[in-house]
Amino acid sequence: MEISVRIPTPLRRLTNGEDKVTLSSTTIKDMVDDLEDNFPGMKKRLCDDEGNLRNFVNVYVNGEDVRFLNGIDTTLQNGNEVSLVPAVAGGC
Repeated sequence: MEISVRIPTPLRRLTNGEDKVTLSSTTIKDMVDDLEDNFPGMKKRLCDDEGNLRNFVNVYVNGEDVRFLNGIDTTLQNGNEVSLVPAVAGGC
């Protein structure tokens, strides 16, 4: 099983500049752990101390926000594309 994970620009320094990585994770939680195993420091940027996704990190599976699915326990299927999108603040 393979999923692809799109890495946002601010986190690419952890992935040696890669904008997309391929993993064999079966849930979002597994994906976070796999990212940490391959790219140390990633988990603390994605999750809080309790292991929950940080509020300012949006995670999408095939365009659907995992907050409206099963959150960190969302199941992944072969070929899924996961996008990590940091929240953007600002404006007038």
